[in-house]
Order: sequence, then structure tokens, then C-alpha cells
Amino acid sequence: MTKTILIAGTYDTKDDELSYLAGVIRAQGGRVLSMDVSVLGDPSRPADISKHEVAEAGGSTIAEAIDSGDENLAMQIMARGAAAMALELHRAGRIGGVIVLGGTMGTDLALDLCAALPLGVPKYIVSTVAFSPLLPPDRLPGDVQMILWAGGLYGLNSICKAALSQAAGAVLGAARAVEAPGHDRPLIGMTSFGKTVLRYMVRLKPELEARGFEVAVFHATGMGGRAFESLAAQGAFAAVMDFAPQEVSNHLFGGLSAGADRMTNAGRRGIPQLVAPGCYDLVDLVGWKSLPDALSGRPAHAHNRLLTSAVLNPDERRQVARAICSRLGGAAAPVTLFLPLQGCNEWDRPGADLHDAEGLAAFCDEIRTTCPGNVTLRELDAHINDDAFCEAVLAVFDGWVADRTIAV
Repeated sequence: MTKTILIAGTYDTKDDELSYLAGVIRAQGGRVLSMDVSVLGDPSRPADISKHEVAEAGGSTIAEAIDSGDENLAMQIMARGAAAMALELHRAGRIGGVIVLGGTMGTDLALDLCAALPLGVPKYIVSTVAFSPLLPPDRLPGDVQMILWAGGLYGLNSICKAALSQAAGAVLGAARAVEAPGHDRPLIGMTSFGKTVLRYMVRLKPELEARGFEVAVFHATGMGGRAFESLAAQGAFAAVMDFAPQEVSNHLFGGLSAGADRMTNAGRRGIPQLVAPGCYDLVDLVGWKSLPDALSGRPAHAHNRLLTSAVLNPDERRQVARAICSRLGGAAAPVTLFLPLQGCNEWDRPGADLHDAEGLAAFCDEIRTTCPGNVTLRELDAHINDDAFCEAVLAVFDGWVADRTIAV
């Protein structure tokens, strides 16, 4: 149960705080490996990994970072090096988790360092800007934990010690308790929303598990899509069922984006893709804010106090169709795109509050027009929540397993 935690930070300016973190971890029975990512100054005592080693791993030197005269460029050098070294330490089995401390500068570096580590490695960032809109979704690793460093901009005090001690205990406890993702069964990555709007996962998950696969369902509201894309980029999936690509719509129209690379990483890694446009017609927005001017005056669904979905008009749906087809066009493995002609979420059925026959027809027409040659288009005279949709998906999936498109 003895675990080693990597502590990274600017030891020239945060020496006391970083040393306090180390002391709490050691007092709880953990070990510490310290990494100095400073540029200008030096720590009071040598770190286990010096700033010179970090800069070298970033393809540069401390002297070059200083001579650049640009603090942003200098910190990016250190971020590259810190990320590379953290991944190397993980692969060598030398660390069980990581914690990084910083203000905006240290947090910028921390995001790169944590993003370099696979999902399942405990990663904590103690930051003066935790939960801030400064942090774009596409910079956030899928399983990162953030703790607000309240009252900790300069020097130790009882307020910031409360945050630091919790963070130290959290990362050590996580390193001891974590059950890292296994590889005993091939993994299917699926995107969806709750059962009130999309229901296919209820049928598909047990069917896929009975076939010997593990299924991970990602809630496609920004951060879920980030985790999905991160794992796809790592090649973690045997196949994906990306049936809720609404984050593409969100990215186009100012909603809860999962980043510009949404719906691209599986294709780049050569992972077979089964795709459907679940909730393509909606843009998810922060529910406690007013609708932006560009989306005001149109139907919307207040899902709860946190989340409101605005409905796209026909022209906007054509834009979404083109974006989906463009992303799928670069795939290096087979892609089947299912097009449910009767609707793509429970709220758009005939008679439901968000039904728009003209908008659905415009989207389907644009999909037919722009679907790339590498994508097999399967039109279904069904709704995405009908059993017929799941049956069509399973038929293609079983065929891909039989012909070894999907590795078992």
C-alpha cells in the first residue's frame, strides 16, 4: 500500500507550500518524488527532478527559456518536459499518482502534465483558478481532480493548509484505492445522454456484454466527450458507438464543447465506428444563464437548473450534418452512419415539444449529400429510441466481429 506521489511545482516561489504537501503525504505513509518546474529561481533544497532535467526533456534548456524573454514560451518548454517525464515515470512504475500546485502559470503546465497520463492514474491539481472559465474543456483530462487553492496565492496560512492537506490525502488515498482500467475484455466506447432522451444503451449494453465485450457509456455534455476522445486517441476502444455527437453541435454554436477534435480521434486511430446523430438538433447551454442572442427566440428545453437545450433551425442542422461528415471522412477504419428517419431524440417525436419535421428533413438531406465515400450510410425508417435501431446496430456489429473488423 506504499505509494509514491509525484509533486510538481515552481519550487523557487512555492517551496513552503510544496514542502507542506510532501510532509502531509509522508505523514500518511506515502512516498514523494519532487519535480521542480521553476525557470528563474532555485529551491531551498534540490528537488528529485531538477528544472534543468525538465527543460531538457522539453527539448530546450533553462538558459534558452530565460533568454527567450517570454514567460509564456518559457513555461511551455517546462510543460512539455514535465509532461514527458511524468509519462516516463508512470510507465516505469515509479509513481502512483501526481499532484501539481500553481496559479495560472502552474495550472497551465499542470493541465499538460496531467493530460499526458492515462485515465486511471490519480491526478490532482491544486489551483487558484480551479473551476474557472479560464480552463477550456479541451485542456481538461477526463479524470482530473481539481481543488481550489483558497487563500494560497502567497505563503502558508491556516486557510490554504486546509486545501493542501485535503489534496495530499486525496491523491494518496486515490493512489491506494484506484482500480485501474483492465484489459481482460475488449472495450466498446458509447456516447449517450440520460434515458429520458436517448434509450439505446439500455438494450445495447447487456447485448454487448453477453457477446464478451465491456461497455463504457460517456455522458456527452462536454467533459464526457473529452474523456471519450482521450481514450479513443489512446487506442483504448475495440470499437465505438458514437450515437450522441451533440458536442459537435455545441462546438459549432457556442454550447458545452468537448473540443474541436470531437468525433475525430477514433478515426485517426483506426478504430471501427458505428455512428448515429442522437440529439444533433440541440445545443446544450448553461441553464442558469440567458440564451445567447444567436439562439434566443426559439424552442428550448430546460432539463434542470444547470442545463438548457436550444433547438437548431434547418440551416444550422445542415451545418451540423456537414461537420459530422467532414469528421468521419478522415477515418482510417470502417464507419457505418445510421440515419433514423423518424427522429433522433425522444423530444423530437411527432407531437413532442421539440418536433420539427422540416429541420429533420433538412438534416437528412444534407447527410445524404455530403456523406463521404468511406462511410456506409444506413437509413432506418425508425426512431433512434426504437428497437429497430438497436437491431440494425447489432447486425452490423456482429458482422464486423465475424469478419474481424472488430478484434476480439
